Amino acid sequence: MASKHISTLQSLTFLDGASPEVVERLAQQAVERAFEPGEIILAEGSAGREMYLVVEGQVEVVKGHGADELLLGQRGPGDLFGEMALIEDCPRFATIRALEPTRLLVLSEAGMREALAQQPELLYATVRMLSARLRESDLKMIEDLQRKNEELARAYRELEAAQAALVEKERLERELELARGIQQGILPEICPQMPGFTCAARYRAAYQVGGDFYDLIPLDGRRVGLVMADVSGKGMAAALFMALARSLIRAEAQRMASPRETLLRVNRLLLDMSRASLFVTVFYGVLDLACGKLCYVRAGHDYPLLFRSSAGKSQFLGGAGIVLGMLDEIELEEVEVDLDTGDVLILYTDGITEANTPEGELFGPERLREVIQSAGSQSAQGVCDLVFHEVDLFQQGGDQHDDMAVLVAKMEALG
Repeated sequence: MASKHISTLQSLTFLDGASPEVVERLAQQAVERAFEPGEIILAEGSAGREMYLVVEGQVEVVKGHGADELLLGQRGPGDLFGEMALIEDCPRFATIRALEPTRLLVLSEAGMREALAQQPELLYATVRMLSARLRESDLKMIEDLQRKNEELARAYRELEAAQAALVEKERLERELELARGIQQGILPEICPQMPGFTCAARYRAAYQVGGDFYDLIPLDGRRVGLVMADVSGKGMAAALFMALARSLIRAEAQRMASPRETLLRVNRLLLDMSRASLFVTVFYGVLDLACGKLCYVRAGHDYPLLFRSSAGKSQFLGGAGIVLGMLDEIELEEVEVDLDTGDVLILYTDGITEANTPEGELFGPERLREVIQSAGSQSAQGVCDLVFHEVDLFQQGGDQHDDMAVLVAKMEALG
């Protein structure tokens, strides 16, 4: 076995020029060991003064552990490792791990020192090899440090961007909360006190602000304007368009007696004043409380529901019309209907009829009609609350995807 080790040792560069006696002495003292792939040969921080010669296989030199592990290099047949033990008595600098089935010769400290004592010029070759190894390790660690610095700089930039996005998000949330308060302030909370008439309304936005709105406009001592509208889209843009449309309807309602002429004028003003690609569906009716006559138009809005107290049934009201804010020329049909004491008019947006279960089933107009009919002659507030209650039960806790608004007007006996 010693003769086999002699030929292996003679292949070492740093033993070039070593006398046969020195090589033979090292071969006699060498011990052969075998390692399987993944097996630790030397552990970083461990004690030991032996040197190792790779006879067969491949090993890797790594620094650190786990995610912080740094590959310093690989060693193959004819390569040495553990040579720092000849220079200083310190724990192992790195971990050596077998990459494949590996066979090594273990050279004892005593044997190596004896060889160096007999042939001191070998120390120069050893130091030169160590210097090259240290330079290789330094370059690897510098490269790793540069990589980590780049990763740290990138992470810092991402953190700065995330912080800026968070500040912007908080700013937008504050603005949206302010807009929500303004929008809630726009919608009337109290029904006008007029003889022969009671009303109730309720609104729930899908987001912080929305595009649905309703209004009650006292026109004189005996007439009141009823508005229910739905702006296309969601969020801030819809809310701004909603505020514009509501203001225009209110202003034009005071100037014109006809609901049809009022909305035709509003359509023209929306086209002149807004460049947004939005539109609004509107129900606008004028209720004359003295005679119980309702005159209304539907500008593309959902069909209103009317509960007839005398018959105990609810029905949808008709009327043709197109949305406002899209076309220059539109057609709107003006409809008149007589209301009697106890009759209830229900206006709503499609967030009610398009509310859905988690499985996707829609609440639908017919289910709403049945709810209104079951409410019978309840108060306006009772009818309004019942609609939202039934919609909430139907959704089974699911998400609300659209704004919801309901306006209920009930004819009362004149005192």
